[in-house]
Amino acid sequence: MLKKCSSLCLILLLLLSGLQPGSVASAAAAPKNAVFVDKASQSYIPLRFLNGLFGITSVLNPATKEIEISGGSASLLLTMGQASAKINGKAVTLTALPFSGNGTTYVPLSAVSSAMGIGLKWNKEAGSVTLSAAGEEAVLPVVSGALVKPEAPAAVSAKHTYKVGSRSFSVQTVTVPLMHPSVRLDAVLAGNTVGKTEALGSIAKRSGAVAAINGTFFDAYTSGAYKAPYGYIVSGGKMLKNSPGDKRAVFAYDSNLLAELIPGSEFSARYQSGSIEGAIQAGPRLLVNGAVSLNVTAEGFRDPKILTGGGARSALGITRDHKLILLTTGGATIPQLAQIMKQAGAYQAMNLDGGASSGMYYNGKYLTTPGRLISNALVVTK
Repeated sequence: MLKKCSSLCLILLLLLSGLQPGSVASAAAAPKNAVFVDKASQSYIPLRFLNGLFGITSVLNPATKEIEISGGSASLLLTMGQASAKINGKAVTLTALPFSGNGTTYVPLSAVSSAMGIGLKWNKEAGSVTLSAAGEEAVLPVVSGALVKPEAPAAVSAKHTYKVGSRSFSVQTVTVPLMHPSVRLDAVLAGNTVGKTEALGSIAKRSGAVAAINGTFFDAYTSGAYKAPYGYIVSGGKMLKNSPGDKRAVFAYDSNLLAELIPGSEFSARYQSGSIEGAIQAGPRLLVNGAVSLNVTAEGFRDPKILTGGGARSALGITRDHKLILLTTGGATIPQLAQIMKQAGAYQAMNLDGGASSGMYYNGKYLTTPGRLISNALVVTK
């Protein structure tokens, strides 16, 4: 479509995206969309997200600061920073005013929903909202309190000591604010090829990663050069490694970095829906909604020592406010790792490949050095 777009059309698209004409680097990656809830519990939605949603057209006039949102016979006329508005030509007074933040124009969700006939379903556990109209749906993450500033760190590392029972565990963490406007995730194959192996630091450096952690299990002990990874691996919306029938937990995220853990038996259908941007499968699941939840049999693990054996561990967790916790520790059993992730603040969590594969890279150096080359990694870029 861009090939048919005139220069004026392109400028309008940039303005709607909160970008300035000529911002080629910024335009390379599509900006994230999220519903913002301020401290007064008023909800806002990015104007750019509405353009094309459920047949809606949204236009901002920079000269008059008027915003026109229309679809079918419905219309909403707003003005930046003003309480006066019109719904289908009728004057109304808004309690939430349109504003701009982080280069994005936000409009009051309640007014848009009312005028355009959009249904809203708030998903408390996932920290998201589902918008629906005319049999279609769209899901957005919800950010509460304050927008993450572009100058904020893309990742922060820390050392902790967590006590589980009578044992203390030294832990390395990297915390990533997924709603940071510049943060991106990717699942990267060693050598960009299924079956290859590569040093975690090498994968991180060539990916321009701020942080990275080892990913799925793989056939590390075969004598052949081909080291098959196990489980689903998705990058940029493309299936790099399929795993039909695998029941283990999958970490997945969409284009807005709304992240979740999906049972392996449900992943194929979710991927076919077209909403999955990236994913890695490992397991077992450690936490469900803040509580320790281990069901290794249901996930297809057959090793009787899966819950009793200790060793080097890697895990990831998702917090209720859309932060990703990457974590490594040593000598922990899976049940102990679940307790560690809970203490680290995760709300959802799963285990990654461990043992000699366990490794974490941050800011140009290893926090935990793997004992071997690995098959794939989850990387954080900015």
